[in-house]
Amino acid sequence: MRAVFQQELIEVQTRLVDLAKNARIIMQKASTAFLTSDVSLADEALALTDANEERALDLDELVIKILATQSPVARDLRILVSALRMSASIERMGSLASHIAAIARYRYPGSAVPDSLRGTFEEMARLNLKLADKVIILLRDTDVDLAREIQAEDEAVDLLHRKVFDVVLGPDWSENAMFTVDVTLASRYFERFADHVVDISSKVSFLQTGDWQEHS
Repeated sequence: MRAVFQQELIEVQTRLVDLAKNARIIMQKASTAFLTSDVSLADEALALTDANEERALDLDELVIKILATQSPVARDLRILVSALRMSASIERMGSLASHIAAIARYRYPGSAVPDSLRGTFEEMARLNLKLADKVIILLRDTDVDLAREIQAEDEAVDLLHRKVFDVVLGPDWSENAMFTVDVTLASRYFERFADHVVDISSKVSFLQTGDWQEHS
């Protein structure tokens, strides 16, 4: 029974990694669609989001089955409960990326990004994809140093998010209401994507060290 349980834990970890890989693909397609007005990529991101939500649900059902049949305790119980919460965060990452794709879809054939903020959003997309790459590795290797690295790098995304608001609220902003709404929402979606990566990193760090740190 113990061998079966360990194999089930490996399966949970494998599925978490696969979910994170899919969330990264969704963000890549969504951010490219947002920056280039590529409606086909936007549609691909939206379709992948639905599939990833189904995979997250399947993972949750697997974890619940393990909890019911194996009655884990101590660290094994923490791993499975954390897996449920990380699954929710990864599913949310894909959903947030899909909202970015939806903005690109709604504005097609026009652009949702004014020239004054294009560079900012390009950098936000780059940082989000970098964080997504790192969380995939983190879920596979559970490296505490990498978890701390992720938590430190999130600040750069927060700074870019604040920059978007500074530009929109500044005296030189002359774009119409549509642009204002689009960039404000998109910036929030990018920022929240990164926040969920940090949340996952905190859970992995806690499982490895027993120390919990809240990250705002």
